[in-house]
Amino acid sequence: MPGPLCARRGLRVGTMPDNALGGFLRARREAIAPSEVGLPAGARRRTPGLRRSELASLAGISVEYLTRLERGRDRHPSGQVLGALADALRLSPEERVHLHRLLKADNGETCAQSTRPMQPLRPTVRTLLDRLESTPALVVDPQGDVLACTVGFRWLAAPVGLLDADQPNLTRFVFTDTRSRAAFPDWEQVADQRAAALRASADLGSHPAAALAEELSITAGTEFGRRFAASAVLPTWTGVERWEHPTAGALRLAYESLLLPGAEEYRLVAYLPGDADTSKALAALNWPAESGSRSTVRSVATSEGSWA
Repeated sequence: MPGPLCARRGLRVGTMPDNALGGFLRARREAIAPSEVGLPAGARRRTPGLRRSELASLAGISVEYLTRLERGRDRHPSGQVLGALADALRLSPEERVHLHRLLKADNGETCAQSTRPMQPLRPTVRTLLDRLESTPALVVDPQGDVLACTVGFRWLAAPVGLLDADQPNLTRFVFTDTRSRAAFPDWEQVADQRAAALRASADLGSHPAAALAEELSITAGTEFGRRFAASAVLPTWTGVERWEHPTAGALRLAYESLLLPGAEEYRLVAYLPGDADTSKALAALNWPAESGSRSTVRSVATSEGSWA
């Protein structure tokens, strides 16, 4: 039996959430301020962001048609309509790509990584991790499994418990391990981002992401469910996270999340000092005397077919 979240949103293992395209359009409409598109805010707005009538006018479509799109009654908008909506919503290039991919997923054209088996990490990616060495960096798949990491990330994450599981997963750790609240002083913000990243993958038809969402809707309850249901927009792939480390203390880490080439959609995430105090704290540490990253957390075959 699927959990409450799955029943409410039509989510089943191996499927994408129902009406992902409409949910994304509505979430972006509610997130944009009237002033951003040259409209007065007004004093009697009952809903956040733009009214449907305002967005429809900006995009040159009828309110009725926009309503059908948002509610999933029409799932076949033309490229011209999507372009007009993207312009009106001031979507970034990445959000525009995501919008068009949601259209394909809504019409049954799931992304390649939703059905193909896990692909190996390329030797060049492993070499890159080796070169990063003491920099906290990791490679994750679309559902947040940690596939490989550097010595620096092991030093950062192991003491807080993130790597304790047989298969470490960023999202599962945040929502099901109580130690995550001590590790992340801004836990609410981190939880929002993890849920948004999982939702983005599930919306595109990722079977593992949908399965994890179903699992967490049961094991983590409303803390996860309400965030997943509300996070139809893309996560922030760059920013700052605060960590509380048992040895180094308070750390302010700037992160960059880079999409690696390939249909599997792995991401390389690197953390750098976000301020002078963090830089000093990291520099003062005695890093483990290990060679390179040598840190595959999950057994992922290399492209030559051997196991690293």
